[in-house]
Amino acid sequence: MSDFDPSRFLIPNDVGFCLLECKTAFEALTPREKQYSHYLAQASFAGSLICLFQTSPESPGIFLLLQKLFRHQTVDELQKLAEEQGWSDQEFQAFVVYASAFLSNMGNYKSFGDTKFIPNVNADKLKALILASEAAKSDKVAIEDLWSRVGAMIFDLTPRLQKLGFGQKGITSYFSGNCVHADAELAQKFLNSKDLSAYNTRLFKFEENGKTIYEVRLAASQTSPAGDSGLPFGEHQFTDKSVTTNFRVVQGDYAPLMNLVVQNLLKAKDFAANEHESRMLEEYAKSFSSGSIDAHKEGSRHWIKNKGPIIETYIGFIESYRDPYGVRGEFEGFVAMVNKDMSAKFEHLVQKAEHFLPLLPWPAAYEKDTFLKPDFTSLDVLAFGSSGIPAGINIPNYDDIRQEEGFKNVALGNVLSSGYKDTKITFLAESDKELYSKLKGPSFEVQVGLHELLGHGSGKLFYKKEDGTFNFDTENVLHTETGQKISSWYDPADTWNSKFKSISPTYEECRAECVGIYLCLASEILEIFGHHGNDADDIIYINWLNMVRAGLLALEFYSPDTHTWGQAHMQARYVILRVLLCAGEGLVSVEKFIAEDGEPDLIVSLDRSKINSVGKKAIGDFLRLLQVYKATGDYAAGKTLYDFYCAVYDVSDPHFISLREIVLKRKQPRKMFVQCNTTVNGEAVCLQEYTGDASGMIKSFQDRFPEESSIDAMVLDLWNKDRPHF
Repeated sequence: MSDFDPSRFLIPNDVGFCLLECKTAFEALTPREKQYSHYLAQASFAGSLICLFQTSPESPGIFLLLQKLFRHQTVDELQKLAEEQGWSDQEFQAFVVYASAFLSNMGNYKSFGDTKFIPNVNADKLKALILASEAAKSDKVAIEDLWSRVGAMIFDLTPRLQKLGFGQKGITSYFSGNCVHADAELAQKFLNSKDLSAYNTRLFKFEENGKTIYEVRLAASQTSPAGDSGLPFGEHQFTDKSVTTNFRVVQGDYAPLMNLVVQNLLKAKDFAANEHESRMLEEYAKSFSSGSIDAHKEGSRHWIKNKGPIIETYIGFIESYRDPYGVRGEFEGFVAMVNKDMSAKFEHLVQKAEHFLPLLPWPAAYEKDTFLKPDFTSLDVLAFGSSGIPAGINIPNYDDIRQEEGFKNVALGNVLSSGYKDTKITFLAESDKELYSKLKGPSFEVQVGLHELLGHGSGKLFYKKEDGTFNFDTENVLHTETGQKISSWYDPADTWNSKFKSISPTYEECRAECVGIYLCLASEILEIFGHHGNDADDIIYINWLNMVRAGLLALEFYSPDTHTWGQAHMQARYVILRVLLCAGEGLVSVEKFIAEDGEPDLIVSLDRSKINSVGKKAIGDFLRLLQVYKATGDYAAGKTLYDFYCAVYDVSDPHFISLREIVLKRKQPRKMFVQCNTTVNGEAVCLQEYTGDASGMIKSFQDRFPEESSIDAMVLDLWNKDRPHF
């Protein structure tokens, strides 16, 4: 079954937009706090341009083309030109929606799904418009050159280019175009041998003087070592299975953009509120200058210790969802202001966390020795620089820090309130839709809290330490399923990501989602969020119903051609749907029917009377296995379990492949967030808001990266250096 239906790669003209409103929270800041937040926002947005180079080979060029095009003409002015060339309103709207989607995703692949999208416009028409634009009149050579380099790629939907991945299964720019999974595997072994993290790296393979060279590029503003960084720069020979390979470790990937990040972090440091914030920014700047992940970890330690800040921020190479090997981090930076009312609920949850952890379905030996109570705040986002904006975050992702020193949780309140409202509710019975519409927001708030704090924040990893000792009782801790002594664990060089490789992001999201729906059954937890009695029962029902519906919607993100998934969270939700369907006893059902429009439709149903019995047991048993295999580093068993429930094939009932076709035909596009900007006028920092539409999105990027910023030259130079490798 082929995915080569071009309509599946279009962004609908009626896609929703919303302004990420934060004016009330921003205006409550002091002048000093506004200065601090401004420079952090500048650092985050500058770093977000790195995502262009982490998405596809053509993304930097498309960005330059769009910026130049709209820098010389507003959306309204360009529309007049399009009308003169015979464009319809629908065609022009399709183009500006494409441009907005590109800017929103920082590339031409969806951040949520990793599939390519193209303009719903004739390619020749678009070319004629661009070459007749004021941008082309201003610099014909530059515009013609950009179009010649990206024009065909914008529309190319050959199978390999339809989604992100390795080799013939997709495209990636974390690796040079000639790298496949085996190259990533070999590089990871080399990195482990040098105790070098992959988080801030890319891998390029090429021939030099008759030899194959693997070049590991570390993101850094410095292009040559300065002082003793402790990093293994230079030439190396690495032997694996009697085969010796040449590696080279260099710094300076994205150097000019990393330099902008560093400059703005150091400016923000002048307005820090305390020593922890100052030291945090110093260490981040050191990390982004040299490429040292150890420095970033040190900055993260100060970040954890900075309790209850008015302005919260985190920045770096964070989530590994989009690396097809699952270990390299996408750049991400955010700055946000604390929402005190909602944060009070989350803080109450934190204070009671040690009481709730024993409710999880694994023995105490599989839980951390001490639960390090984190900050858990609800934030109104001022700036989020990356390819997408999540609803909640649990960071840092460094295993050693999370296990021994702690972490923080944040829920992004203005993202939740503005972006997660369904405009059209699909695949539910009419009897469920009213309650679902009313309680999806409040139930999702509970789920986010449990997912981030007690999902990502729970569970021990069994480690062998450098001195040969273990962080668990090797004699008395038994495997829950075999009753035998633990026979697998993490060695000193191992991390969760390196051990579980490409499945680690989705496996962990599934574990956290399971924790959320499992623990929401506890009445004491729901009371923290203000839900009691029948209201609490309704919250449980809608939370579970939302999860099984999401599992059905997840089929959009599965590719039958390559048998791969494109979005970690949605893959996790599909797995949970499968677990609950396999539980049987009528707990969950998916039924086909013919809708009023004459087309096939679906209804997913959940028997709320069986959630606390059949549902709780099914999720509890599955969740225990997820944790046991994670704790013991048993990749083989974990992958076998996860692969079984990930399977999308014709099972007895329902037939998922046929269901997928219906899901695709009735899918609803994700909303796009238009973010504010800040500007400095003397000592005052002003907030600039925009309209919640395509014009607002495009204008916000014009203001964010104006012509005088030299951003274009930086992006073009980096792109030219990258292009020979793809």
